Amino acid sequence: MLDNLKKYNIILASKSPRHQNLLKGIGLEFSILTKDVDESYSNNISVFDVAPFLSLKKARAFEDSELPENYMVITADTVVIVNDTILGKPKDGEDARNMLRLLSGKKHSVVTGVTIHTKENTKTFSVSSKVSFDVLDDDEIEYYVNNFKPFDKAGSYGIQEWIGYIGVNSVEGSYFNVMGLPTQKLYQMLKRF
Repeated sequence: MLDNLKKYNIILASKSPRHQNLLKGIGLEFSILTKDVDESYSNNISVFDVAPFLSLKKARAFEDSELPENYMVITADTVVIVNDTILGKPKDGEDARNMLRLLSGKKHSVVTGVTIHTKENTKTFSVSSKVSFDVLDDDEIEYYVNNFKPFDKAGSYGIQEWIGYIGVNSVEGSYFNVMGLPTQKLYQMLKRF
């Protein structure tokens, strides 16, 4: 599969263990290399365009002059959107609890932007999924934050963890997108790259 990529050394520009496991799951061999990137964005940009904007920004950190022709960089960024507000990664436990209270009993969007970047070509796309949470009580939120420490996750939750088992009552769209990488769409884009 993906024989068209055999000429590339693939780099995943992410420290996320979820990104790494999902990329392995579609059969890619890759190395990890990350760069520090300013993840700020203009308030004039639509909340649904932030994830692809940040993904492209991360890819552009690998300047074309330093990227050999046989290298491909894959970057991704995920945001959780509720009431037209982006929930990023929580700063601390209280921030995580507040985010989960905001998501409790509501439907929200999860948008992941992905960029595939080589010296010759750059493609950016995004996938949006809708997640509906059941009402979470304070004890459930406290248990999750204390035991799962969701500080590296947009919106303060991982759907593949305990909170997803007990709190998510529906997902419209890609489940793997909610985990942080829309594997089906990425695979299709890589097949055509």
